[in-house]
Amino acid sequence: MKRVALLIFIALTVYCAVSLAQETYQWVDDKGTVHFTDDVGKIPEKYQDQVKKKEPPPELAPAPKPSPSIRLPQGKAPPEPVVEKKDILGRGEDWWRDKAMEWREKLTKAQKDYEAAQTALKAKDRELGDAKFKPKSFQRKLQDEIKILEEKVNAQKNQVDEAKNMLEKVLPRQAEEYRADPSWVRVE
Repeated sequence: MKRVALLIFIALTVYCAVSLAQETYQWVDDKGTVHFTDDVGKIPEKYQDQVKKKEPPPELAPAPKPSPSIRLPQGKAPPEPVVEKKDILGRGEDWWRDKAMEWREKLTKAQKDYEAAQTALKAKDRELGDAKFKPKSFQRKLQDEIKILEEKVNAQKNQVDEAKNMLEKVLPRQAEEYRADPSWVRVE
């Protein structure tokens, strides 16, 4: 019995030490619920601006690994280590480029859908113009279809505007706020 208790005690001690040594992130949702995670990717995007990072105490933080010693010819400096740049939440260039690419794809799709809706609207307008001598009920049906197409054109235009706004204003501003390299989200 004493061995089992001792093993449980050791396991709990190791588990606590490992969990305390990890960085954790805290945020509060719309309902006031406090959430914690150790993975930045699990934080919903709309709460990322209010995340509080909790650092592990210095005595529990993992020690940096010593670099192997390299013998260089006399007079040559060691090569500079390549350090990947990250924003304040630990997201690198790939994350920001993926986000910008996602919005570029949304913009391209919205522009195609907008053009298709405009083409359909113009065709329906021509059809209504050609229906002057057709029954009034047919003309009313065409007018109703035109209204629906006009709403679709406006909705597609709004999606185009939203995607352009994200690419030209919102993402660059977010990159600046999170101290990411602005070139990661530039529209090309």
